[in-house]
Amino acid sequence: MSDPAVLKLIDQAVAEGTQPAASTYDFDMLVLGSGPAGQRAAIQAAKLGKRTAVVERRAVIGGVCINTGTIPSKTLREAVLHLSGHREKNIYGAAYTVKSRISMQDLLYRADYVIRNEIDVTSHQLQRNGIAVLAARASFAGERTVELHFFDGSGTRKVTAENIVIAVGTETTAAPNIPLDGQRIFTSDDVLHLTDLPKSIAVVGAGVIGLEYATMFATLGVRVTLIDKRERLLPFVDHEIIDNLVYQMRQQRVTLRLGEEVSAIEPCDAEGDARVRITLASGKQVITEKALYSIGRAGATADLNLAAAGLEANGRGQISVDADYRTTQPHIFAVGDVIGFPSLASTSMEQGRIAACNAFGKEAHSVAELFPYGIYTIPEISVVGRNEEELTRDGVPYEVGKAYYREIARGQIIGDQTGMLKMMFNRETRRLLGVAILGEGASDLIHIGQAVLAHEGSVDYFVDTVFNYPTLAECYKTAAFDGVNRLE
Repeated sequence: MSDPAVLKLIDQAVAEGTQPAASTYDFDMLVLGSGPAGQRAAIQAAKLGKRTAVVERRAVIGGVCINTGTIPSKTLREAVLHLSGHREKNIYGAAYTVKSRISMQDLLYRADYVIRNEIDVTSHQLQRNGIAVLAARASFAGERTVELHFFDGSGTRKVTAENIVIAVGTETTAAPNIPLDGQRIFTSDDVLHLTDLPKSIAVVGAGVIGLEYATMFATLGVRVTLIDKRERLLPFVDHEIIDNLVYQMRQQRVTLRLGEEVSAIEPCDAEGDARVRITLASGKQVITEKALYSIGRAGATADLNLAAAGLEANGRGQISVDADYRTTQPHIFAVGDVIGFPSLASTSMEQGRIAACNAFGKEAHSVAELFPYGIYTIPEISVVGRNEEELTRDGVPYEVGKAYYREIARGQIIGDQTGMLKMMFNRETRRLLGVAILGEGASDLIHIGQAVLAHEGSVDYFVDTVFNYPTLAECYKTAAFDGVNRLE
C-alpha cells in the first residue's frame, strides 16, 4: 500500500509550489521494482542516509523472485524432494515415498507458507530502513520525473528523483500463436495456479527454468519430454557436469528432443481426454497431457515510457548499462534481470547494491567474474570461476581434480550416489581456476571454492586443510589429492 506520509509530502510540495526541504527533488533515489535488485539498491541508499522510495506494480512486494520465480520454484523443489522420498531412495529402495499420491495442493502448501514469510521479512526490512513503498505503476515523464498510477484509488502523481534505479525484472514471453490457457498450456508464472499434477508433460525450452521444472516433474514420476532447438544444454556450464545431469535425467525417464524446433503447439483430444499436440519442424509430434512453455523472458519495460527519459530497450526489453550499471543517462541505473545475463537473484542483489553506491559516490567493489551460479535442477548444479572449455580455448595449462560423493562418508549417509565435485587449477602455479559441483548441497558447497578463488589460493590449500568429518566439504580435499597425483 502507498505510504500516506509520502503522498502527503508530495501533495504539499505541489500545492505550495515548493519542493521538500534540503533537496530540489522529492527523493534522493527512486527504485522501480521491489525484487532482489530493487530491495538491495533501496536499502543501500537508505543506509547512506538518502530519502528513498520503492515503486511496485504488483499487489505485494518482492517481484518475480518471491511471488512467481525463485522462491516458489525452489520451495516446490524441496517439497518434491521430501514428498517423493528422492533423497532416501538409494537407501530404502526405488519404491520408497513419504506420500504415495502427491497432489499439486501438497506441493503448493509449502510454497504458500514460504512466500508469505518472505513477503513479511522483506516488508519489515524496507520499513525499518525508512523506505517508502508506493503501490503503483510507473512510467517516465522526463529524465528525472516518474508518473505514478496508484492502485489504491488515490489517482496519478508525478514525483522527481535525483537518481533512479530501474529494477523491474522480466516477464514471460510467448509467440502470438501459442494458445496459453494457464492450465493445459502454461508458463512458469502459472505453475502456482495449476489445479492438478499431470501424468505427462512437455517442457518447451531447456534454459535454467525449463530444466529445473523438467527435473522436478520427473522426480515426481511424471513422464517428461524436454524440447530445445539447441544441441547442448546450458553452454555456460562445464560440459562434463551437464553430461552427467543429462544422464541422470534419462535415468528418470526424461525424453530429450535437442536440436528440435517447435512448429506448433495446440490443444487436442486423444481418446476422449484433453491433451496437447506439439509439432516439431522435423515432422515429429509429441502428445502430452500438459505443456510448459519456457522460451525465455523479456525485460518488463514496455510500460515504462523509456523514451521520455531518453532511454531505449533492445528487442527483448533489456536495458544496456556500463560497468557501474549506469544507463546512457548518468543518473539512471538499471540492475537485475532487466539487464540480461546471468539473471540470478544473487547477482541481481549485488548489482543493486553496487548501483546505489555508485549513485552517491561511495566506493564499492565486487568481483563479477567470481559470481557463483546456482541451478536448482535435481540434482542441483553450482559453478564458480572458469571451466575446462574456457581454459582450453584460452590456452591455459591446467589440471583437473575430481571427487565423487559415493567415495565420501557423508555422501553415503545422505544417500547421494551420483554427486561429484570437480576443480581446475593451473599446472604451473597450482592456483585454483574454477570449481563445478553436481549433487546435494552444491549451491552451498561452492562457496568454499569461491573464497579460495577470491584470495588467489592454490590447490595446496585443500591438501593442507582439515575438514570436518563426515562432511561433503571433504570432497575438496579428495579432489585436490586427485589433481595433485595427476601432476606427479
